[in-house]
Amino acid sequence: MLAVAAMLLAACHREAKFSVSGNIAGADSVPVVLEQSSNGNWLVIDTLHLSADGDYEISAAAPQFPNIYRLRRTDDGQQICFPIDSIDRLTVSTAWPTFATTATVAGTPQAIDLAKLDKEAMRFVVADTANADFVAWKQTISKSIAADPGNIVSYYAINKWVGGQPLYDPADPADLRIIGAVANHFNEYRKDDPRTAYLVNLILQAQKSRRMADAAASPVTLEETSLLPITLQDYRGVSHDLRQVAAAHRVVLLNFTAYEAPFSPALNRVINDLYAKHHGPAFEVYQISLDDDNVFWRQAAQNLPWVTVYDPASTDSRNVSSYAVDAIPASFIIVNGEIVQRVDDATQLENALRRYL
Repeated sequence: MLAVAAMLLAACHREAKFSVSGNIAGADSVPVVLEQSSNGNWLVIDTLHLSADGDYEISAAAPQFPNIYRLRRTDDGQQICFPIDSIDRLTVSTAWPTFATTATVAGTPQAIDLAKLDKEAMRFVVADTANADFVAWKQTISKSIAADPGNIVSYYAINKWVGGQPLYDPADPADLRIIGAVANHFNEYRKDDPRTAYLVNLILQAQKSRRMADAAASPVTLEETSLLPITLQDYRGVSHDLRQVAAAHRVVLLNFTAYEAPFSPALNRVINDLYAKHHGPAFEVYQISLDDDNVFWRQAAQNLPWVTVYDPASTDSRNVSSYAVDAIPASFIIVNGEIVQRVDDATQLENALRRYL
């Protein structure tokens, strides 16, 4: 009985994992990495170790919620995407010269559907609404999304790009309805899924852009909140909603930075002094890293006590453009949920915050 109990205890503590195996015929020595999606951006998890004949098997921690992963060649960026629900076992095989175009994916119905979607998309050089074949194909995809908006493949489809253009553009009212169907399903049934906040923010941003366009064409002035939504993940994979942080603290310092930048050590010393003096219900720091190297960010973030999140889109992020960040570091002081001051000079942060703390 003791032996059985020990085995059960060990099983409980054993990390649940998914695995991907297969063969890459004629593989070169160029590394192939396994990456995990973070709301359309990508984080490196591991590197494939190929045998002499191209066989491989790789495993990683099972996601808490269904997610998209990919194998990517590091030389030319060719990629093979697939969904993972939990402890799935997938088979992904291909040939090296035609890495993305001849890949076969098997193991789950969702993986097969996603691979089919990607192969069909390769027929179109651009997302051309004047092309009858493209329009018919997109209509078929839209019907599939409407029939099962909670499917991870539906989430993948609304974020997919074809020929350098989004398959579903939030600026297009018809496309926004399809995106909204997925967002509504996630918001109703998957409150804790990190994709939910991303989808809701995507809808809010699209609606805000439409209101701004309407306001520019109309003499009516629309009242807009100055605190735009941001939800990003920390190094543990935990999502942090800026609006929730602002609701829980009277003053929040929102800071855009890059830990690899030369100014970063001095800036973080200033922030650390402020944090040590004032942290509590009255004060919190929400720091967004725009580093290109997420491994460097992850190592640095583990040593910082405040909320440190990563934006994989870096300077191309919607958050950067929404907050008009044209150079870093850039800081915003938020008081009672509203931005009251922008501070770009780190040496002036303490003086600027003093009047609100």
